[in-house]
Amino acid sequence: MPIAKKIANLFGPNEQNAVIKELRQMVQSSLYNTVPGYTPISATYPDGIMPFVDRHIKYLSAHPKLDVWMYLANLRLMTRTSNR
Repeated sequence: MPIAKKIANLFGPNEQNAVIKELRQMVQSSLYNTVPGYTPISATYPDGIMPFVDRHIKYLSAHPKLDVWMYLANLRLMTRTSNR
């Protein structure tokens, strides 16, 4: 995962792994809408599709003062599907 290397300075290695693990669990769960999104970064993503995990890791790396755990909690609320 190319973007995960860029956030190494933001978190400690344990916290970084925990954040990536949480995002991957959201992707694997049917409770969340985690559809990959379009990106114009053709060098990194030649097909134009940025995976859910990469997109949110990139956002977190662009906003270092953001409370990561609050962001993840809000992300869970925003992406929650109505199928239970």
